[in-house]
Amino acid sequence: MLRPLVLAAALVSCFSARAQLPEPVTRLLAEQGMTPASVSALVLRGDQVVMAHLAERPMQPASTMKLVTTLVSLEHLGPVFRGRTELLTNGDVHNGVLKGDLVLRGGADADLSGEVLEGMLRTLHNAGIKRIAGNLVLDRSLFNPARGDVGLPPFDESPEAYYNVIPDALLVNKNMLQVDMRSTDQRMQLDMQPALAGVTIASNMRLIDADCTKWEDGWKLPQAVRSGSKLKVVLEGTYPKNCARSNSINVLDRDDYIDGLLRLKWKQLGGRLDGKTLAGTAPFDARLLAEHRARALPEVVRDTNKPSDNALARTLFLSLGALEADPVLGSRPLPPVAGQTTYTRADATVRTWMRAHGIDDSGLVMENGSGLSRIERISPVQMGSLLRAGLRSNWAPEFMASMPIAGTDGTMRRRLNGSPAAGRARLKTGTLRNVVAVAGYVPDANGVQNVVVAIVNDELAGDGRGRAVVDALVDWVARSGVAP
Repeated sequence: MLRPLVLAAALVSCFSARAQLPEPVTRLLAEQGMTPASVSALVLRGDQVVMAHLAERPMQPASTMKLVTTLVSLEHLGPVFRGRTELLTNGDVHNGVLKGDLVLRGGADADLSGEVLEGMLRTLHNAGIKRIAGNLVLDRSLFNPARGDVGLPPFDESPEAYYNVIPDALLVNKNMLQVDMRSTDQRMQLDMQPALAGVTIASNMRLIDADCTKWEDGWKLPQAVRSGSKLKVVLEGTYPKNCARSNSINVLDRDDYIDGLLRLKWKQLGGRLDGKTLAGTAPFDARLLAEHRARALPEVVRDTNKPSDNALARTLFLSLGALEADPVLGSRPLPPVAGQTTYTRADATVRTWMRAHGIDDSGLVMENGSGLSRIERISPVQMGSLLRAGLRSNWAPEFMASMPIAGTDGTMRRRLNGSPAAGRARLKTGTLRNVVAVAGYVPDANGVQNVVVAIVNDELAGDGRGRAVVDALVDWVARSGVAP
C-alpha cells in the first residue's frame, strides 16, 4: 500500500499551488450572495491536482456520503453478498399444526416486501402447515441495538416520509403505507396499501377550496391511534376539494405493521395463527422452514446511489458491522463482540478500509452512512481519494454503474443538460437545507477521466443557488482538457 500513501502525500503538497476556484464558480458565488469560504472542492486528473480549494477541510457532505458506504460495501462484502430473511421454528408439526413458535428472523434483506413474505408463507402452507399454535416471534437481533429508531428524535418535521425511515434487520416494505386520497366537494375517500389485519384508515382532514397540485401545503403529521388490539391511521390537516393524490407514510410501529401484514397474508392462504406477535430471538435449535435472499449487492448499490435511497444506504452501513459474505448463502452473521454496537463495528470497518488505501481518516465523522445527518463530515481530499481508489477497485464497473448520469437518470436526470458533461459524467448528489454537494467522475474535453468533489455548506445554498455553483464546476471540468 505504499503507492497510495505516496500519492496522498503528493496531493497535499499540491493544494497550495492550485487553490483558485474557476472564474465561472466564483462569479456564481458572488451572484448568489455566497463567498468562496463556503465551498470546498477538489479536481484530480490521474494523480495530478487540477484544482483544490480548501480541500482538506471536513464538510457536511449530505448524500455524497453514500459513496463511502457503497464502495466499502462492495470491497468488503463482495459482489455475491445478499441479505436474507428466514422463517424458523423448533416446534414439531402434527396433522398440519405447528406446535411451537414461528420465528421471522431478519438478515438485512433489502428486498423484503409483502410479496416476499407471502411467498415464504406459501412455502409453509405447501409443506402442510395450516395452523401455527404458538406465537409469531420477530427476530431483529442481527443489529445491536435491534431497534435503532426507538427513542431517536426525528431528523426534521417530516418523520413519516420515506427518506427518514430508520432501518432494522427486519424491515418489511420499508414500513411504508401508500394512502390514496380522493375528495369531492363533500367527502374524502381513502384507500390504504398494503391492507393490514386490524388496521383501518380515517380522515380528520378539512376539505378546502385550493389548488390540487398544492395539496401538501395542508398536510400534517398523521396519527396512529390504538383501541385495544385495533389500530386506526388518522390523517390530519386540510385537503383540496375534488382532488386525487397518493402519499406514502411511515406512521405505524414496525411490530404492528408486520403483525397486520403477516396475519392477513397467512389468513388469505387459509392459515391460522393462534398466538401473539412479540419481539425475541430464534432458539439455538431452530430449523429453517423458508427463506428469501435479496438481490446481489451490486444491484442494491445501484438502487442506493441512483435515487439516493437513505434506508438502503443505512442498511448497507449497518451490514458492514454485522455481516460477512458467504459464497453459498450470500451472507452470514459476524460473531458478536461484547460491548460493541453494530455502528461501532461498521465505523471501524470503513476506517480500516480507508487506512489500507492510504486515506487519512482524521476528521471523518460517520453517523449512519447515508448523509442524512447534521454531524457527518468528510473532506474533499478524503472523498477524492476514495473515488480514485474506486477507479482501481475490482468492482469499479459496478461502482461506477451505480452513480447517476448527468442529464440522464437518477438524481442527475434534470441537471447539466446542454453541458458537455451531460450523458458522460457520473455524479452522486447531496442536498440538505444548508448543503449542496456532488462527487464522482467527469470526463474532460479529451475524454480523460477526472475525479470531482464539490461541497457547499452555506445557509444560502438552497433554492438552486448551491446547485448552480457545483454544476458550474462540473461544466468547467467537462469543457477543460489542458494537461495540468
